[in-house]
Amino acid sequence: MVNILAIETSTSICSVAVHRDGNLISLSEVSEPGAHAERLVLLIEEVLEKAGLGFKELDAIAVSEGPGSYTGLRIGVSTAKGLAFGLNRPLIGVNTLQALASAVHLEEGDLVIPVLDARRMEVYREVFDWKLDSVSTLDAEVLSESSFQNFLENHRVYFLGDAVDKVKSLVQNENARFISDLSFSSQHMGKVALGKFEKAQFADLAYFVPNYLKEFKALHSKKNPLLSL
Repeated sequence: MVNILAIETSTSICSVAVHRDGNLISLSEVSEPGAHAERLVLLIEEVLEKAGLGFKELDAIAVSEGPGSYTGLRIGVSTAKGLAFGLNRPLIGVNTLQALASAVHLEEGDLVIPVLDARRMEVYREVFDWKLDSVSTLDAEVLSESSFQNFLENHRVYFLGDAVDKVKSLVQNENARFISDLSFSSQHMGKVALGKFEKAQFADLAYFVPNYLKEFKALHSKKNPLLSL
């Protein structure tokens, strides 16, 4: 059995879970101001108690590596690195968007695009195929009516995340599917974290830092020249 503690702090939700062999066995999360700094350690203790596990029974520590909130990611990664070092356990960085994508049941040929709210009509997004392999770069995009049309032409595409309503307001296509009841949470990190554990794809404690996407690189629509000004 592989027990992995998962920490997700990329958004306003402070979320901690324990996964056993990729399956969720306990979850604690809150969404309130200051929760990342004030409640994270308490939530970790809480999920371990729910799971009936001690710290030494953990096989790895997984943490959301971004994109997301600078403050949230910094707190989550610092805590995860401290636990991994203190327990002498491997650290696993999990792509925030890929973790959420793993929560969708896909059929061959489907695509899934998690979207994380940035500001105004901007989102962080990455495109994954039905096997959860990335088929685009992780980037920021200014949404327009032409967004994602190249993917929608030949694929059924699932959109989800805290910016899904922004996408839904602009993207009109019969191949688009919008999922509004899934949020960024540690409960979705188990599958990706286990896959990395089995392949020994561990982060270097000394050099691992979150992907803040500090430099915003907008992808402008050719149909809207105002976005290029």
